Amino acid sequence: MTSVTIEEFQKLDIRVGKIINAEKIEGAKKLLKLTVDIGEKRTLVAGIAEYYEPSSLIGKNIVVLANLQYKKIMGIESQGMLLAAVQDGIPFILTVEGDVKPGARVS
Repeated sequence: MTSVTIEEFQKLDIRVGKIINAEKIEGAKKLLKLTVDIGEKRTLVAGIAEYYEPSSLIGKNIVVLANLQYKKIMGIESQGMLLAAVQDGIPFILTVEGDVKPGARVS
């Protein structure tokens, strides 16, 4: 495992995001398009379609890396990344308990 300094960690903009919409991406077996409120609306493309039904995600408070460089995936601009733990190849989305407002910083 590689160590990072506190200064490197502080460069990461990790926020609580509330999923407000989720849908399958036509022609993609593994990808979902998520609309997430992180204090502003963002679109995320996530490789979780084999493990999560879109309707089960709406309303969940998740953890988002907000300052990841944007990338086009299947023609959709992904504006961040949801964080998940992966065990035996299965992603488990990191969620936040309680009444935390979208956009709250994780530190």
